[in-house]
Amino acid sequence: MPADMRALLGRRGFLKAGAAAAVLGTAGTAGAPSAVAAPDAVPQEQRPQRDKHRVPPEAVSIQLYTMRELMDADLDGTFAGLAAIGYRKVEQAGFHGRTAREFKRALDAHGLRATSGHQSPYPYDESRWRKMIEDAFILGQRYMVEPLPAFIATGLVSPLSPPSLAWGQYAHDLNKAAEQAGIFGIEVGYHNHNVEFLPLPDDPGRTGYDILLAETDPGLVHFELDLYWAWRAGQDPVELLEAHPTRFRQFHVKDMDENGDITAPGAGVIDFARVFQAAANLGITEYIVEQDNAGQNAMETARLGFDLLSTIRW
Repeated sequence: MPADMRALLGRRGFLKAGAAAAVLGTAGTAGAPSAVAAPDAVPQEQRPQRDKHRVPPEAVSIQLYTMRELMDADLDGTFAGLAAIGYRKVEQAGFHGRTAREFKRALDAHGLRATSGHQSPYPYDESRWRKMIEDAFILGQRYMVEPLPAFIATGLVSPLSPPSLAWGQYAHDLNKAAEQAGIFGIEVGYHNHNVEFLPLPDDPGRTGYDILLAETDPGLVHFELDLYWAWRAGQDPVELLEAHPTRFRQFHVKDMDENGDITAPGAGVIDFARVFQAAANLGITEYIVEQDNAGQNAMETARLGFDLLSTIRW
């Protein structure tokens, strides 16, 4: 892991205490926290006391992009596996060759509901977007979330973000898209990667995320905070929540391994309890398990994520 990331991890206390030494390296490194005693070595009366809160069971979900390889091979079997783990809600990312009605019937057969979905209004075309809204309505979605507008997709492999004008226009389009979805009782959100947090080449004091926060209507557009990608961009999710306490409604619960790569939730070093504690009174309605690179191990990822969200306390 790069030295600047190690220093940032140390300053912001984003890691689980037990993993800090492994990620940060030798104790005493600039910016790193001091050594932390193992919990059993600290007398009970000296341990910090936390109110015990939990993720509401009805708020637990999974992004089906995690399961895409398994779903391509066996949609029904994949849904059966998720239901057996305990999931009741999912976030869809495409219908895998089915219509919206066929996809819903497959979900219904296993007691699953697609309460959210990744659907992009970019480039904005009212008739195209209306068809997406109709599909979301058929599924019973509460949310339609922009996963990554095409105009910034190349930014994931580019040192430069799109110019501020493009972000401003896109914020305007998101507002229009949200107005249309609202007619059907559906809310529109925006899901981040890391490119949104890069300085804009024509306005280095701002980022695309700054523009989206400033120029989307808070009454129309919310944000789905991907905890891994925010951190990968050098952003502490707790600081984002504190700075914009009314804008977030959904989390992508995605973990980071000791090399900074994506891993299964609960298997990495992100201190989810710290983030969830900061969000306890901010109206987060969905905690969505995701691992982009799960592949054929996706069902194990689903199990680990469900176990994490079912047992975590803060």
